[in-house]
Amino acid sequence: MQSATSTNRLSDRMAATAARLTTVSRRLTATHGLNGFTIEELCEEVGVSRRTFFNYFPSKEDAVLGVDETEETERFATEFLALGSRGWRAVLDDFMVIAAAHAERSGFGLAEHVDFHAALEREPKLLVRFMGLNREREQLLVELIAAREGVPADDPRARACADLFGMAIKTTMARVFGSGVADLGQGGEFDIVGSIRDCLATYRTILEPDDPEPADAGPADDAAPQNPHTNPTPRKDLP
Repeated sequence: MQSATSTNRLSDRMAATAARLTTVSRRLTATHGLNGFTIEELCEEVGVSRRTFFNYFPSKEDAVLGVDETEETERFATEFLALGSRGWRAVLDDFMVIAAAHAERSGFGLAEHVDFHAALEREPKLLVRFMGLNREREQLLVELIAAREGVPADDPRARACADLFGMAIKTTMARVFGSGVADLGQGGEFDIVGSIRDCLATYRTILEPDDPEPADAGPADDAAPQNPHTNPTPRKDLP
């Protein structure tokens, strides 16, 4: 019977192999298109057999998308639920901690994201599949949040948390690909996780209520003007 340590090591090696297959398939697709390379050529560069490839992905398209993430998704859900409900503000904080660890385990940096973006641009059918997968993942995220917070799956607060996190990711990707930052894919540095965290901090700044007005901000009572109709000055000629 394998120990927990050896099991974790095996899991890490398998995750590393899957990540390597995805990284190389994205680069080859960005450069040559899906039809510009074979599975055998991909496996030769990664250093695995064709049989090993099909243990991870059913096709080149799936390797590019990296959709075979069942184990990592389950780990994410387990870690998130284990933290327990600590209020809605903690949801996004916990997401960032776990997502950062997930990104570190995946080994995908800026160069890999640039290759993925280029692959999607070159192969529109991949983009359509990717958008569909994103919708499915967003719904799973909403259900996960609702389960942890003990609310129905259609609770608007669960959807709001998922939407805010998604917006932070989209804003970061726009920075990477929309303003020349993609050039950093040739060896520069860009902190994707830090950028997402900064976006969420900005959202909080906007959404948090302003400081209340101080209680003594108004004029003193004895300085308030009198209303002659409700508090008339007594006439001296009347008894």
